[in-house]
Amino acid sequence: MIKRKKKAGLFLASVLFTLALAACPCFCRAASQADEEETPEELAQLYARSAVLMDADSGRVLFEKDGNTARPIASTTKIMTCILALEEGKPDLVCSVSEKAASQPEVRLDVREGETYLLEDLLYSLMLESHNDSAVVIAENTAGSVEAFAGLMNKKAEEIGCQDTYFITPNGLDASDEGGTHSATAEDLARILRYCIMESPKREAFLTVTRTDSYSFTDLSGQRSFSLQNHNAFLSMMEGALTGKTGFTTDAGYCYVGALENGGRTFIVALLACGWPNNKGYKWEDTKKLMQYGINHYQYETITLDPSLPSLPVSGGAPPSGSLGSDALALLSSEPFQKELLMAGEEAVTAQVKLPAELDAPVEEGQEVGEILYRIGEFEVGRQKVEAAISVPERDLLWCLDQIIVRFFAGKNKISQ
Repeated sequence: MIKRKKKAGLFLASVLFTLALAACPCFCRAASQADEEETPEELAQLYARSAVLMDADSGRVLFEKDGNTARPIASTTKIMTCILALEEGKPDLVCSVSEKAASQPEVRLDVREGETYLLEDLLYSLMLESHNDSAVVIAENTAGSVEAFAGLMNKKAEEIGCQDTYFITPNGLDASDEGGTHSATAEDLARILRYCIMESPKREAFLTVTRTDSYSFTDLSGQRSFSLQNHNAFLSMMEGALTGKTGFTTDAGYCYVGALENGGRTFIVALLACGWPNNKGYKWEDTKKLMQYGINHYQYETITLDPSLPSLPVSGGAPPSGSLGSDALALLSSEPFQKELLMAGEEAVTAQVKLPAELDAPVEEGQEVGEILYRIGEFEVGRQKVEAAISVPERDLLWCLDQIIVRFFAGKNKISQ
C-alpha cells in the first residue's frame, strides 16, 4: 500500500496513477501505442487511401491508414439507409414512387412514377443491386422526404459515435449542400456497419437481406417482375464472410465495407478511395489482406487484473488509533477486473487509477471515492469504481469528548492497580 501525506487546503485535486501491470504473467510486454507503431509489413502496400480494420465486438480500431479523413463514401451509404428503414418502417409498408425517385440515375431498378412496392422488396433492391431509385423511394416513404430521412441518418450517426460523418442522400451519390459534402471517415463507416450487425435491434434482418444470393419480386400491381443478384463478391471470397456493401462514384472511387467472422472473432474492414477504373479489384485485395491480418494476429485472452490501491488521507477524520498526532487514512478497495479481450501478441492492458488527493470526513464504508480506467493503448476496455473499505468518522466534538472519557478511565484504572 502507498501512503500519501495529507496536504492542507487541497480538496479533491485529481491524482492520476498509471500502473504498468508488468508483474502479471499475461502482461510482461510493454503496452503498445497505435501512433508509435510502424505499419505492419503485410499491410504496407494497401491501395485504399483510407482503410480501417476494426474489432466488431469492442469497436476498437486494430489498424488504420488515414482512417479519420472524411471522404465521399458512394453506395456504402446504403448500409445506413437499410438499417434505418428496418428500424423505422415495417416490411409490409406500401411505398409509392414519386417523380423524384423515378428520375434517379443509374444504377436503378427503373421504378416508374405512381407505382407501388413493398418496403421489404425495395430493401433487397437497395442492398443486392445497389439501386439508387429504390433508395429514394425508401427514404421518402419512411420519413416523408429525402431531406427528413437524411436528418435521421445524421442523428443515428451521432448516436452511435461517428465523429466526422455527414449524410445528404440515401443512395450515396456525390452531393454537397450548405452543411458540407456527403462523406464519412473509414473509421465511422466501420462503426456504422458494427452498429448494423452487433447493436441494432434489426441486426438479424439486416444480415438476412445483405447475405441473400438472389431475390425476385413484383410491384404491387403484379404487372412488373424483377430478379436481383447479390453483387457483394466478398461473400464467396473468404470463409466466414458475413455481410458488406460496395460503392463507386467519380468522387469516391471504389469503396467497400464488410464483416467476417472467424473462430468467435468478428472483424470489420472499411475502405475509401480504393482505386478508380480500371482497378475494380483493388478493394477485394485490400479487404482480404486486412481480414487475414486480423485472423493471424489477434486472439481472445481472458484478462484478470487487481491493481494495488493507496490509502487516502481524510481531512477532519478521526484516526483509528485515537491518537491526535496520527493521520486518518481511508483504506480503498475495488473488484478485480476480468474480461475477455481481443489482443495481439505485443499488446498490454494498463490501469489508470483516478483518485482525489484527500477525502473529507466522514467517510462511509462502500462510499465511491474514485475509479480505475483500463486501456489497450488509448482505447478504453473497462472501468471500475474505487470504494472506501472502512468508515472514517469525523473528528468532531463528540469524538473528542469520547476520547477524553476513555483516557480518563484508563488513567484511573492504572492508579487503582
